[in-house]
Amino acid sequence: MFVDIVKIHVKAGRGGDGAVSFHREKYIAAGGPDGGDGGRGGNVVFIADNHMSSLMDFRYTRKYVAGNGENGRGGRCYGKSGQDVIVKVPRGTLIREQHSGALIKDLSDNEPFIVARGGRGGWGNSHFANPRRQVPRFAHPGLEGESFDLTLELKLLADVGLIGFPNVGKSTLLSVISAARPKIANYHFTTLVPNLGVVSVDEVTSFVAADIPGLIEGAGEGAGLGHYFLRHVERCRLLLHLVDVSCIEGRDPIEDFETINRELAVYSEALSHRPQIVVANKTDIIQDEEAYQRFRAYIEEKGLPYFEISAATTAGVRDVVREAARQLSELPPVIVFEPEYVPPMIDVGASREIEITCDEGVYYVEGTWLERLIQSTNFTDYESRMFFDKALREAGVYDKLEEMGINEGDTVDVEGYQFDYIL
Repeated sequence: MFVDIVKIHVKAGRGGDGAVSFHREKYIAAGGPDGGDGGRGGNVVFIADNHMSSLMDFRYTRKYVAGNGENGRGGRCYGKSGQDVIVKVPRGTLIREQHSGALIKDLSDNEPFIVARGGRGGWGNSHFANPRRQVPRFAHPGLEGESFDLTLELKLLADVGLIGFPNVGKSTLLSVISAARPKIANYHFTTLVPNLGVVSVDEVTSFVAADIPGLIEGAGEGAGLGHYFLRHVERCRLLLHLVDVSCIEGRDPIEDFETINRELAVYSEALSHRPQIVVANKTDIIQDEEAYQRFRAYIEEKGLPYFEISAATTAGVRDVVREAARQLSELPPVIVFEPEYVPPMIDVGASREIEITCDEGVYYVEGTWLERLIQSTNFTDYESRMFFDKALREAGVYDKLEEMGINEGDTVDVEGYQFDYIL
């Protein structure tokens, strides 16, 4: 079964907690703090796999969770990092943020891509010792890993796309020029999914061709399965536009040609300018010679490359293949889509800008660095709370609150945590 779009959830591992520990050894007095750091949480890593051709596997597994980092231990022993989760997808898969639809990554290369990064391990109490605080009895907890709802969308990586109305001979042509064996029958919509085939031109030259299931009028606006199929044409560098010139079904070849091109333009303006080779198929069983000659003159007037073939008998097929290879040698490489979405990264070391607003007596303190500070604070520990208080004071939060006229007992909300203000 061919599946080319799925929705999944990924979650990176949580970082391990730092340890609160003190060195204890015979004959060594006041050994001091030696709590180790927690391990990093595991990442969720995506890799393009050439042996996959569909997103079928993701219909049964929708959630991918990496391992958590181990907690730190005494003796400055650091926790082990969490296990990464490796997710294999077909080459050409687009990773999108599900809610906004923004593109995170086009997996068309060989480089592994970290979609969700594991949380950083918390610092052990050995980090917080100083001349004034010689016995720190607190450590930082590990940070949560990133999590995303994703949409995976497969857009086939093919050099040449075979397009045209249903039953014009696209599957037959693909079976002739490559080793692909798509289903072939004399009725409309025989092909229900795109098929790929490697076309060998000579000993050193080859290209990948995709048989795109037959389009219909209105496909560019989603009629039938228009968008379902058209997405696989977007990457193609060259289009082979097959037209049935036999007129057996009573259709006008010129009208068929123009209809498909209109649908391409409606779906994507870029597709309407993609190079095309017009291939007049079924020339061995022409029923209306006048319509055939009129179509030939029409295409030649447009100045498009034009070839007459019979895919069933293979007549003229090699000429089309050689022309396609020649044009591909002059065209730019397969399109790789640029990312539109960058996951937000919160950095405690970044500029500590704050914004404070007052609404119905509650003072809301916001800043990109505060979320990370909140996550790294253990509010059940007195010294950890004092460390949190010091960070706010040094960032100027208290000074700004007093400038705004805060009174003792007023509520201060810091990233969802509420406190009573004490002068």
